[in-house]
Amino acid sequence: MEENQELISRLSCYIHDWLIDHDYAIGTAQKLNLIANILVVTAIVYLLDIIIRTFVVKFFLAFTNKSKTTFDDFLVKSNFPKYIAHIAPFIFIKNVIPYVFTDYHGLLVFFTKATDIYLILLVVFILRSIVRTTKNYLRTTDRFYDKPLDSYAQVVIIFIWFFGLLFIFSELTGLSIAKFLTTLGAASAILLLIFRDTILGFVASIQTSANDMVRIGDWITMEKYDADGDVVEINLATVKVRNFDYTITTIPTYALISDSFKNWRGMQESGGRRIKRAIFLKASSVKFLTSEDLEKYNSIQAIKQYIDHRQKDINKFNKDQGYDKEQNIVNGRNQTNLGIFRKYCDLYLQNHSATNKDMLMMARHLAPTPQGIPIEIYVFSSDKRWENYERIMADIFEHIIAAVPHFDLEIFEAPSGSDINRFTGFDNKVNK
Repeated sequence: MEENQELISRLSCYIHDWLIDHDYAIGTAQKLNLIANILVVTAIVYLLDIIIRTFVVKFFLAFTNKSKTTFDDFLVKSNFPKYIAHIAPFIFIKNVIPYVFTDYHGLLVFFTKATDIYLILLVVFILRSIVRTTKNYLRTTDRFYDKPLDSYAQVVIIFIWFFGLLFIFSELTGLSIAKFLTTLGAASAILLLIFRDTILGFVASIQTSANDMVRIGDWITMEKYDADGDVVEINLATVKVRNFDYTITTIPTYALISDSFKNWRGMQESGGRRIKRAIFLKASSVKFLTSEDLEKYNSIQAIKQYIDHRQKDINKFNKDQGYDKEQNIVNGRNQTNLGIFRKYCDLYLQNHSATNKDMLMMARHLAPTPQGIPIEIYVFSSDKRWENYERIMADIFEHIIAAVPHFDLEIFEAPSGSDINRFTGFDNKVNK
């Protein structure tokens, strides 16, 4: 070891001694010797870095091609081999600096600190590469692929940079880390204000992950931010949502716990997707049914059995109670065209091939409105894909709307301009 140090010392002073032997001034010889040493060391470090980096990268590539795990593949993608390759040139320059700047104490101190800072930054980049590699690798696993790994990775990287900058500050100022942290504690309020969004995002990421509120790939709706689509990324500050029109909406991560949003994962994991829509019928078209009406409706095969069975029960009840239907049809119990139509909707939904028979389905009354009586269809389609869901819903309502007139009912529709003209006779006046 001592022999190597003596050899390096002799080489670093070679130019200096040669110039002195040729009658150069000592000051000139020292400066020229310094310049020559810097150029030589720079060239050696540059070549050494290229050679070792090429060797290390090729070694990693050869190793990753033979290994079964994909972790090392992500190491290569995150430039981990390149950062590792910088260690050898650092060791070389760290050992050579004392000999290059022997006669220049100020420069020796400066470059010693510079190399120490370089080492700190190199360690930060290596650790950051490992964190990113771990994040990307875990995302390929079934257990973690839909977890907000970006948030956790960003928090770890922030801490790595924090401690890295802490060591750099200590190196530059000569203050101990403990003393710096003590000073930092006094400024904690300012730091909390500066890193408010980061802290809120980190807390939100933990809560959403722990409570399984949002996963990557979930379909969420958040009207406040005009977001309606799939979650594509969850990081420390924002959640990215790709809307169905292929625009991107960014939501603050902490908004997921401070504001309300809708997650459609439950629907996607269930057996069907809900159809909940109403048609409005004119109240004036609802009526009690006479025997002639019942005979006409009996031609509708889907409800023939229901009408016969229901009418037998009604006739028996009216007879037992002594109600006289001839005197007034309102006496006793009666069937209505609306009731039979509602039963027809129930049977139609039960027989429809695209509805989930294991989930709730019904046609129900809602409270009457100025627009008529709402009859709501509540059913679940067995196919949850959006385009197929819309087709199934359209198929159901096209049939029901077309069936309404066959039950002597009318759908409410606000009058148009032509309707008003016909009512007032304005069209006839214009034609004359």
